[in-house]
Amino acid sequence: MFNWLKSRFSRNDLGIDLGTANTLVITLDGDTIISEPSVVAVYKGTNEVILGGNGVGDEAYRMLGRTPTNIEALRPLKGGVIADFEITEKMLRYFLRKAQNGTSLMNPRVVISVPSGITTVERRAVINSAERAGARKVYLVDEPMAAALGVGMPVTKAQGSMIVDIGGGTTEVAVLSLSGPVAIKSVKLAGDDLDDAIIDYVRKNHNLQIGPQTAETLKKTIGSATPVGEEKTLEVAGRDTLNLMPRKAVMNSEDIRSALEPALQGIMRAILDCLELAPPEIGSDLLEQGIVVVGGGALLPGLDSYISQGTGLPCSIDDDPLTAVVRGTAKFLEDLDLYAPFLSEGEDQQ
Repeated sequence: MFNWLKSRFSRNDLGIDLGTANTLVITLDGDTIISEPSVVAVYKGTNEVILGGNGVGDEAYRMLGRTPTNIEALRPLKGGVIADFEITEKMLRYFLRKAQNGTSLMNPRVVISVPSGITTVERRAVINSAERAGARKVYLVDEPMAAALGVGMPVTKAQGSMIVDIGGGTTEVAVLSLSGPVAIKSVKLAGDDLDDAIIDYVRKNHNLQIGPQTAETLKKTIGSATPVGEEKTLEVAGRDTLNLMPRKAVMNSEDIRSALEPALQGIMRAILDCLELAPPEIGSDLLEQGIVVVGGGALLPGLDSYISQGTGLPCSIDDDPLTAVVRGTAKFLEDLDLYAPFLSEGEDQQ
């Protein structure tokens, strides 16, 4: 009876990829049930979530840059860590309730992925926020290990595997072998920085001020790391920096590549630094296995070629790079006892 009850309640356990740009939640059976932007809309001065408490995720993202003076649409995580504890707690509470859909008799245990470079204090902040949001027990796992498990890398074997996770706030680079990191690098340079680079480039070269959503659209629509097929153009609207009036301008693929190049060089530097830290014996494994790239940044066309040219190693993009990390958290949920050495945890809230 005890084992049956344990199995019954463990079905409510959740894996969470708590990202700067997006939060993903997955159930024990591996079904991704939530994938929404990490954005919360609140009334200024009160931090009360708008729309009856539902101004989180997709609803809040649509408000970015369009809110009246009494409302703010906020990203409570910056650079992969919590910047606003109260808002993060409310966001997590919303996602936990939505994931359970009011059917759970017991609060869930959750496994949350975090950047490998965060401090002990920052780890405790994630645990505390999740516990206050309603988690029964919280486990943290470093994003590179979760991503590697999510894409099926042989991380438990005496064989080198290299993963690059380009998220919204951080890029995580790791060489893994025998269930642990052989070399690891975490830098606060990722998808948001690519968007900022586009904003700066358009302002300096076209005298046009655009917002983050427009920059992201340019990146996704005509952006690339290297020339890929036919060059594209896209007309965007913004505010003229000279007369402050609304204006349109046409951007092309070459513009966006030029804008992205400095940020991409920074990511490449992190990859090369990690390779330099890895033992020489790992080199032969990587020449054969190559590098796997995951995260939202992996969707940038030509990125695999860009990394391969810079490292001399084969490089591939996971088939579903956006869910790689959260798929890995589900692997940990399957056997928390087995994976305990990889996890840091909070107190049981029963």
